[in-house]
Amino acid sequence: MNILFFLTPKNEVAYLYEDFNMRQALEKMEHHRYSSIPIISREGKYIGTITEGDLLWTLKNDYYLDLKKAQDVPITKVDRKKDNKAKSINSDIEDLVLTSMTQNFVPVVDDNDIFIGIIKRRDIIEYCYNNFAVSG
Repeated sequence: MNILFFLTPKNEVAYLYEDFNMRQALEKMEHHRYSSIPIISREGKYIGTITEGDLLWTLKNDYYLDLKKAQDVPITKVDRKKDNKAKSINSDIEDLVLTSMTQNFVPVVDDNDIFIGIIKRRDIIEYCYNNFAVSG
């Protein structure tokens, strides 16, 4: 099955540009109520994923919980515990299922590594449930 069937396109996804600062990241995440969000370059390439925890620990450990200082900190200076692995549009559903076991969403890139959207774990689970559930 083509994974594009599950894709939430980039224009419907909240993301951060790599030149955003910590304050912008926190505000965008708060506005959308997300605990993690993709980071892309201005050219559209997928950079990684930043989480609330990444921001919190950086703010606590490096900036003594001073939000004013966070305004001057680019998100590229935030240590990220782990990035969500991006998958190619040529990936198959089995690969998505395995990846979604450890990620809330799967970033999807085209053949030029340009971020085109995400696939939500919820959509993958729903597909699996509808297609593989055993009748009780």
